[in-house]
Amino acid sequence: MPPLKVCIIGSGNWGSAIAKIVGGNIQKSSTFDATLKMWVFEEEINGRKLSEIINKDHENVKYLPGRKLPNNVVAVPEIVESANDADILIFVIPHQFIPKACEQLSSHIKPGAIGISLIKGVDEGPQGLKLISDIIREKLKIEVSVLMGANIANEVADEKFCETTIGCKNAAHGKIFKELFQTPNFRVSVVDDCDTVEICGALKNIVAVGAGFCDGLNYGDNTKAAVIRLGLMEMIDFAKLFCKGPIATSTFLESCGIADLITTCYGGRNRKVAEAFARGGKTIEQLETEMLNGQKLQGPQTAAEVYKILKHKNMVDKFPLFVSIYLICYEGKPIKDFVVCLQKHPQHA
Repeated sequence: MPPLKVCIIGSGNWGSAIAKIVGGNIQKSSTFDATLKMWVFEEEINGRKLSEIINKDHENVKYLPGRKLPNNVVAVPEIVESANDADILIFVIPHQFIPKACEQLSSHIKPGAIGISLIKGVDEGPQGLKLISDIIREKLKIEVSVLMGANIANEVADEKFCETTIGCKNAAHGKIFKELFQTPNFRVSVVDDCDTVEICGALKNIVAVGAGFCDGLNYGDNTKAAVIRLGLMEMIDFAKLFCKGPIATSTFLESCGIADLITTCYGGRNRKVAEAFARGGKTIEQLETEMLNGQKLQGPQTAAEVYKILKHKNMVDKFPLFVSIYLICYEGKPIKDFVVCLQKHPQHA
């Protein structure tokens, strides 16, 4: 077979960190074409186009400063051009931008191409929960796997040891993805419980907002541990209710589950912004603009999507942690009442 061509759709903090891994791996493998195209949403940085900076200086100075990208990573500002002839599409953009991206790509996908989503979020569909991988699969007519894990982008880019989980139902595709992503310091486990892997990646961001509230309110580590535990229980219950097939409880013990939950509740942008929000004075939207240098916050928006799903299914009272975080972020519920949802949680009944 000819070498497989790979394209990354997205070039933010996480997308650039993954480009560093994938770009390095495909240079050493005969399985893949040596050029890695990466779609870049074009911006001007100090009078220069971001795509030009990446291609000439081999660094994403806005979203992953101080880390060199491999020379074979080619930034392409046109999304259709970037994906042209790609056998493997890696999706790493904020989940709210996926419908438009898929619309642009829909008639330009190579026959037989496969995708993998690194996007952490969910959407609301007519039947309730809509996974991001489902949106990509339906709009592009390709098979889509997912990659989720305890993977803070800067640490991955610095080659600090970590693990990740790939959810993939096709064993042959799983082997290809493992070869594409795994390094000595980025270890990959492949499981076939794709929906649970993806749901974990989305819901842990909601719980991280609650962990940030704990920090901003000075509740301490005991309270944060309770938020993590209760959040995990709600994640499991949500997966049991909304996954299309049976879930494997063991998936929650993978990197995509408890490990990612802990990491996100002690680091990452959702916890950081939620702490600032809890200290008062500014909205979530204002803090996102001020603190994230163009990156998008996923936790509050995912909480809003989950709330719509739960309300539609008349299950709001069964997920008090998720619901309380939504109400505080968007409906003006006093943040001092956050502890009440912990005190009265049904897990204590």
